[in-house]
Amino acid sequence: MTVDPRSIAAAALGRDPGPLTKADSLSNQVYLGADVVVKLNDRHTRLSREVALTPYLPAGITAPLLASGQQDDIHYACYRRLPGKPPRMDDVDARTARTLAAQAIDTLERLHDWAPPAEARPTLREDFDHGGFTGQDALQQEIDRLKDVPQHLIDGLRAIAEDAPEQAKTTVPVHADCFWDNWLADGDTVTALLDFEWARFGEPMDDWFFLIRFSGPHLADVLDLVAEATSTPKDVLRTACAAREAHFLAYDLNHEPDLTAQRLLGLEELIADSHWRRSSKA
Repeated sequence: MTVDPRSIAAAALGRDPGPLTKADSLSNQVYLGADVVVKLNDRHTRLSREVALTPYLPAGITAPLLASGQQDDIHYACYRRLPGKPPRMDDVDARTARTLAAQAIDTLERLHDWAPPAEARPTLREDFDHGGFTGQDALQQEIDRLKDVPQHLIDGLRAIAEDAPEQAKTTVPVHADCFWDNWLADGDTVTALLDFEWARFGEPMDDWFFLIRFSGPHLADVLDLVAEATSTPKDVLRTACAAREAHFLAYDLNHEPDLTAQRLLGLEELIADSHWRRSSKA
């Protein structure tokens, strides 16, 4: 990439942005300053989707967009940097995990209750290959396509598919990638939900899965909090989350060959460890 992130930040701020540090990111080139974040991307249009949605999201949910555009074939977006960093759920104690999860649930419920204006609806309705669960038949089709996967794992996936909902709804805005790396927390206070590149119309369960599944040793606590906050029976949550994890793993095994070893380990954990069947205290 030949675009200078410092010039983008300087134009957005109207002053020198100070030092910028390149951050780790799987989908963009990301540069962090003291009070600014610059994203660059030349490979896909997901950053453009995020830019199209951000100005219309409920206030206080995500980082404010300062500037966006395109130079040559490179899309860029510049955001106000908010305090905090992604919480490491493996390292926090149970009290902090529950405090963060309660705030995250509140943030996601605000997103799910959001009535997008006409300008945002076309982006949320876009038909794109997000790899998420859409229904029982689609999950069965992904399972049927699998090759070189041990039979006991195939059998386990088929059992999950048999219990999966027939169809996923597309009725509310969802983030659809809200694992904890996409949150900012300052101590035990959630400050933002980031990276709306996968946001779309879906159902709340699409977000509850990510929040619960990636809570590390606090998975059971977070599942209980979601169940209580949403008045959803725990067995319904577990079944829906298992279906979504099965679909993501099968999808990646079929479409992302570089992830095969990692996804097979995930599949072994899903089937052999049965964490969705033992994830609740109740």
